[in-house]
Amino acid sequence: MATLDFSTLSISPAQLKNLATLGYKQMTAVQAQSLPHILKGKDIIAKAKTGSGKTAAFGIGLLDKINPRFFGTQALIICPTRELADQVGKEIRRLARNVPNIKLVLLCGGKPFGPQVGSLEHGAHIVVGTPGRLQDHLKKRTLKIDQLTTLVLDEADRMLDMGFSDVMDEIIGYTPTSRQTLLFSATYPDNIKTMSRNIQRDPISITVEAEHQHNVIEQLFYQVKRHERNNTLLALFQHYRPASTVVFCHTKAQCNDVAQLLQDNNIEALAIHGDLDQRERDQVLVRFSNNSCSVLVATDVAARGLDIKSLAMVINYELPRDPEIFIHRIGRTGRAGETGLAMSIFTENEQRRINSIEELQNKPCRIDSPLSLDRDSTYKLYPPMVTIQIDGGRKDKIRPGDILGALTGAAGLKGSQIGKIDIFDRSSYVALEHSAVRQALNYLANGKIKGRPAKARKLR
Repeated sequence: MATLDFSTLSISPAQLKNLATLGYKQMTAVQAQSLPHILKGKDIIAKAKTGSGKTAAFGIGLLDKINPRFFGTQALIICPTRELADQVGKEIRRLARNVPNIKLVLLCGGKPFGPQVGSLEHGAHIVVGTPGRLQDHLKKRTLKIDQLTTLVLDEADRMLDMGFSDVMDEIIGYTPTSRQTLLFSATYPDNIKTMSRNIQRDPISITVEAEHQHNVIEQLFYQVKRHERNNTLLALFQHYRPASTVVFCHTKAQCNDVAQLLQDNNIEALAIHGDLDQRERDQVLVRFSNNSCSVLVATDVAARGLDIKSLAMVINYELPRDPEIFIHRIGRTGRAGETGLAMSIFTENEQRRINSIEELQNKPCRIDSPLSLDRDSTYKLYPPMVTIQIDGGRKDKIRPGDILGALTGAAGLKGSQIGKIDIFDRSSYVALEHSAVRQALNYLANGKIKGRPAKARKLR
């Protein structure tokens, strides 16, 4: 077993001190297994799920090699979605706090192209982006990666699922063959193995155990007739009364139907899938992460990159065909020392999927009857917070402290009434207790943030 202490790694004392201040006490399994090889410049292919600590593994590794005096792009991280790219960018900025003058640029679709070009003109040590937008910049020669030392493919399986295979091949074609390539994937389908053979040199293979311990995640499976699926879903909420839940569906239409079913039954839910535009996606994710939405109904692709610290329950409205996707779904609960619930609804003709899950987990699935669930027709689930959107964001030099100062100062709110604050380029989102919303909106109708008027509205 690899040692778990960061001090055993050949990284600078300044980085060790920074890790300690960030709360990194001991390495996770993926960090302990991969970092010694990454720091030696080896290629790695790592099977690791979201929440395993893989961002810090490749982040610490690539920062160790960065030369701050050379403003060419030295590290490129390709992510399947803008949400994941945002998350990765934030984490690497935190990891880079001890390295002066490090510049990281985010290149994602759904954002204006011009400002990205402006950022690149002044050079960037690290670029994090999504495949389509990276391809656009490379074709227009606004991004140059011929001096790259580290290439990271994060959640490579999802990028292949989303049809980015040719785009990724084209991007990799712009990089030098001498680069180090770090490939992370939640699953190991054949197309990932083929990709690794094509782009890596003698990679070290790392697998972080995909099993979930029963004492961390309680798994139960409910066999139903097709027409009983909706009633069983409602019964799961009424019986377990979770504070936060992700319900997984197969299709966009199914997501919308399930979200509507929950709303019709006094369970506030939002759907997230590929048909939402970027602003709508941002708003759904902000509301779920700041406790102003209790239930998210999602497809697998849309759920990638969700930054969920604490999730009480995962429900499979329908079982996935791939048992590794099942493992990935339920791994979103039971994190950071907390226990979680993973509930799955299936019909008789999905028995083969149950068999595959049993084979992968090497244990029988616990199957229960929906009749065991306590029903409560008076049950309601409304979130504890409400989100307001404020016009003005990062590009207007607005910081969380400016909003907090205005709301606790002139607006007269208590700090305890204010939750998470998220700043985007041109807008900001604030979670507020229900009792504080009217007072905040009344102030913002005429008041100011950072000396400027700030229009605000409640998100519904």
